[in-house]
Amino acid sequence: MAEAYDPGNIFAKILRGEIPSHRVYEDEAVVAFMDVMPQGTGHTLVVPKAPSRNMLDADPATLGALFAVVQKVAVAVKKAFDADGLTLMQFNEPASGQTVYHLHVHVIPRFEGVPLKPHSGQMEKPEVLAEHAGKIRAALAG
Repeated sequence: MAEAYDPGNIFAKILRGEIPSHRVYEDEAVVAFMDVMPQGTGHTLVVPKAPSRNMLDADPATLGALFAVVQKVAVAVKKAFDADGLTLMQFNEPASGQTVYHLHVHVIPRFEGVPLKPHSGQMEKPEVLAEHAGKIRAALAG
């Protein structure tokens, strides 16, 4: 049996404005913001506003809106950091590595020869996240 959605999860709190974030994009259905424990420069999270534990319980309309924004943000992230490529990650349930139980997609710019950092719990400096968010917002603006 699937677990119920917990409205107290950290991403739900970010969406409600209870916890600050460095947002790069927002529309009626989706928000994108910087990962505070990035695995690489420019690591961005794309999160639907609809309460979904993960992809397994999400409404198909939520997925459509989410992945349209994932593509838009991915193009901007690649441009903003002049990345060689991108890694997209999306986890479902504990066995997959999911630790926050609100549907989200990781968008991580990749550079030849540079491995991903571990998701160590080491938080990035707020000024670095703000700088990176500004670059992505500028790329989104064209």
